[in-house]
Amino acid sequence: MDLPQLTEGILIKRYKRFLADVDFGDRIEVVHCPNPGAMTGLKTPGSRVWCSLSDNPKRKLPYTLELIEADHTLVGINTNRPNAIAHEALAHGVIPDFQSYQTIQREYTWKKGTRFDFRLDDATDNSPAMLLEIKNVHLRRSDADEPDTVAFPDSVTARGTKHLQELITAKTDGWRAALLFVVQRADSNRMVIASDIDPVYAETLKTAYENGVEIMAWRCNITLDALTLTDKINMVIPE
Repeated sequence: MDLPQLTEGILIKRYKRFLADVDFGDRIEVVHCPNPGAMTGLKTPGSRVWCSLSDNPKRKLPYTLELIEADHTLVGINTNRPNAIAHEALAHGVIPDFQSYQTIQREYTWKKGTRFDFRLDDATDNSPAMLLEIKNVHLRRSDADEPDTVAFPDSVTARGTKHLQELITAKTDGWRAALLFVVQRADSNRMVIASDIDPVYAETLKTAYENGVEIMAWRCNITLDALTLTDKINMVIPE
């Protein structure tokens, strides 16, 4: 997906979850930080960042933090972007596992209190309708033994656990159910679940996998112009 024109700055600090101070050279501004997670490794003061500018005159904070340079690579931190990235990939048949579906519906209300990011229908191979949930990934967990590794979640996610439980129910009810991790950084070949951060989520994901929920991770190519889903990476299911 194409990005709006971005303005470069230097991160001073990220705070109160959704705020960040950015030095644009001629001024310092408070910008919106659209990321509820811990952003571990992605909030170091002095980092280069890029922000989009809204044309909505009613917005209190006109700038939105989009990208940060970390570990010598660009990382997307806007958690509102992965659904659009995934939608573009689905529409263009980028993901082989989902290529047979002809109809894509966003923000599908499955039942009262439960909404999934996508419902896919009308498969040319007669696959059942699919419920697809998208999760954003940007936490790097590399070490000497396992380089180029990313992890999810970066903070406890009760909402993520609920979605997994609902995907299990949907699969039992005859739907095809899947979870797609969109990795907003290109320096990754392997993904794990951060069981030390949220053991309940890790255990629930394992159960989902054992019950037939499809779980995969794809990484993005990131430039100052676009975010594009490109490659499937190794997804490690908790033991």
